[in-house]
Amino acid sequence: MEALSSTPPSFYPLGLSHPPKRSPRPLIACSARRRDASEGYSGGRLVDESMIVLRKRIREMEMIERNYEPPSHWMDWEKRWYATYQSDVCDAVGLLQDLLMEARPGVALGVMVLVLLSVPASMFVVCSRLMEVVLGVLVRISA
Repeated sequence: MEALSSTPPSFYPLGLSHPPKRSPRPLIACSARRRDASEGYSGGRLVDESMIVLRKRIREMEMIERNYEPPSHWMDWEKRWYATYQSDVCDAVGLLQDLLMEARPGVALGVMVLVLLSVPASMFVVCSRLMEVVLGVLVRISA
C-alpha cells in the first residue's frame, strides 16, 4: 500500500493539475447489513429458487381464467394431458435431478458428454441421408 501512495499518478481526477491533499488520518468507511428473516430478501436467491413455483402459479391462474379449457385447435390427446402436463414435467425433472445427484460426478459428466456428442452425430447422419434422397430425386427428375 505504501508503494502505491508514494508514486504520483499520471492523471488526477476532477481535472486537477496537482495531486489532492491527503488528510493526516486515513479515512475508514464501514457499512452494515441487516440479516433479519423479516426482510424477505436474500440477495436474489429467494426469487431464483422460487421462479419455477412462480411460473407454475401463473400458469395455474391462466388455466383458472380459461376454466381449464385448452385451445380448440389442439389434438384430443393434448387436451386430455393439458391439466397434468406441468406436474408431469416437474416430476420428470425432479427424477432426473435425483438420479444425477445420486450418481458419481464422473458418471454424470460422462452421460452429459455422450449426449452432447451423440446429438450432433445423429443430426449429421439424418442430414446426410436427406441430402442423398434429395440428390436421388433430382437425378431422376433431370434424367
